[in-house]
Order: sequence, then C-alpha cells, then structure tokens
Amino acid sequence: MNLSPVLISLKTASAAIMVTFLAGLLAAQFVAGIRRREWKMILDGILTLPLVLPPTVAGFFLLYIFGVRGPAGKFFLDFFSVRIAFSWFSTVLAAAAISFPLMYRSARGALEQLDPNLIYAARTLGMSERAIFFKVSLPTALPGIASGAILAFARGLGEFGATAMIAGNIAGKTRTLPLAIYSEVAAGDMESAYGYVLIILLISFIIVALMNFFLAAAPATQKGN
Repeated sequence: MNLSPVLISLKTASAAIMVTFLAGLLAAQFVAGIRRREWKMILDGILTLPLVLPPTVAGFFLLYIFGVRGPAGKFFLDFFSVRIAFSWFSTVLAAAAISFPLMYRSARGALEQLDPNLIYAARTLGMSERAIFFKVSLPTALPGIASGAILAFARGLGEFGATAMIAGNIAGKTRTLPLAIYSEVAAGDMESAYGYVLIILLISFIIVALMNFFLAAAPATQKGN
C-alpha cells in the first residue's frame, strides 16, 4: 500500500487548519461584535455557505477563481509563476474553504456564550478591547474553539468533492486519502482500499476522542455557569 495519500492528507489538513483557525477566529470575533441583527444574519449566511453547498459546487467556484484563466489563478501565474489549480496548494485551498464554516461557527458559538459580566468587569478595569479578547475571551472560550479546530481539521482531512474539482487526483501530488480510497475501489484493489479506510477510521476516532475531551471542559466556561 502506497502511504503517500496518508502523508498528503495529513500535510494538507495541517496546513489548512492553520489558515482556517486564524480566519475562523477573526471572522467569529467580528460577526459576534456586530450589533445590527440584519447585517449579522447576512454575513453569517455568506460565511456558512460552504457548509451547505455540495462540495463539488464549492470546488467549481474555487476552480473558476483559481484556475489558470480565473482572476486569482491568472494573477499568481503571471506575476509569481505559481499555478494554483491541480497543485498541492489547491488541496489546501479546498480543505480550508470547506472546513472554514465549522471553525467559524464553533468559535462564534463559544465567544457568544461567554458570561458578559466578565467582559464588563474587564472594561471597568480599563482593559482595551484587544487585551480583553486575548486575556479574557480567548482563554475562557478556548475549549469550544479548540473543539471547532479539531472538527475543522477532520473535515479538511476527509474532503473529497472540492479537492477533486480543483486539485484533481494526481498520484503522489494531490491524491489525498478519500481520493485514494475512491481510486483503489475503482481499480478493483480492495485490499489497498481497506487499508486506507482503516487508517482514516483510526485518525477519525482519535479526532472524535479529542473533540469530546475539549467539549467536556466547555460547560464551565458557558454563560450562566
């Protein structure tokens, strides 16, 4: 069994979660701070859209934007000689785009469940909004945020449809674990497919165990406790 899909998947999911964690946390903090309900609903809908779209549709939009003739893809190719589509970078892009809503919604939920008295107390002590976020909000909401990051990592690891659209199924380059399972089943090599399935099952079990661990710590930080 070729282990390159395992390494590619782990490398892709690890790179994607770095992007998703920061972007999702910043987006969650921004949306949570919006006062007008209408604007909050619209922005939340836009940021959550990749979660409800079929992955192939999300992959189509990514291919349209980052393909060699797309606006972003053409820019990177012309000015940096970097081709985004059908490269390893496109697997990261697909995984980040699809897993972003999970990180964003988990972080937003954790931040919005904070006891507002903690924030008010910090303000009365003269702390800036930035200091409140990093010293009060973030540490208190960390269990919920961490569980969202773990869930987003798992989603990036299992991404199939968007990856197939923008990255293709290139052995040793863009073939992730889900694509490898599909390829081996299509080729009739069930032994290799079983091996890949077992690996992703073990990784998924570890991810669920970690998520449950962080969720178990979350109630103590929620509003009203």
